[in-house]
Amino acid sequence: MKTMQDFMEHTIQDLYSAENQALEAMPQLMERAQTDQLKEAMAVHQRETEQHVRRLEQIARQMGIDPDGETCVAMQGLIEEAQDLLDQLEDNQLADAAIIAAAQKMEHYEIAAYGTARTLAQQAGQDQVADLLQTTLKEEKATDEKLTTIATGTVNPKAVQS
Repeated sequence: MKTMQDFMEHTIQDLYSAENQALEAMPQLMERAQTDQLKEAMAVHQRETEQHVRRLEQIARQMGIDPDGETCVAMQGLIEEAQDLLDQLEDNQLADAAIIAAAQKMEHYEIAAYGTARTLAQQAGQDQVADLLQTTLKEEKATDEKLTTIATGTVNPKAVQS
């Protein structure tokens, strides 16, 4: 990597890999979820993530790059950690709490990565790219807030009682 453009390309490809890995992992997480509210939130986020992938493909076209090319090792690790944890748990409220924690770790990584990419695009004068990244960033933050509400309002109190 020698230029800011190279760094931007790397960042977009990393995000593309992260989103696709998250999409692959979501069905397994949804399958283990016990709470209808959590299942629904995850289904909504799965549809949003599909849109995030399409947005990244649009960004890659605008930048004249291939969205493939990187493997997001961070997301790979977060997914492996989630799978390892869930393998140790029974399907109950505690598993739901673990699913939310794992999903929020993934969201926090994406929030950081999208924030960085948006800022890079802004500073490079790529306003359309920055706007698309900002849209996704808002959606990622909203998902994180929704997961917190589900955790604190329903799942965690039930997990504590069980």
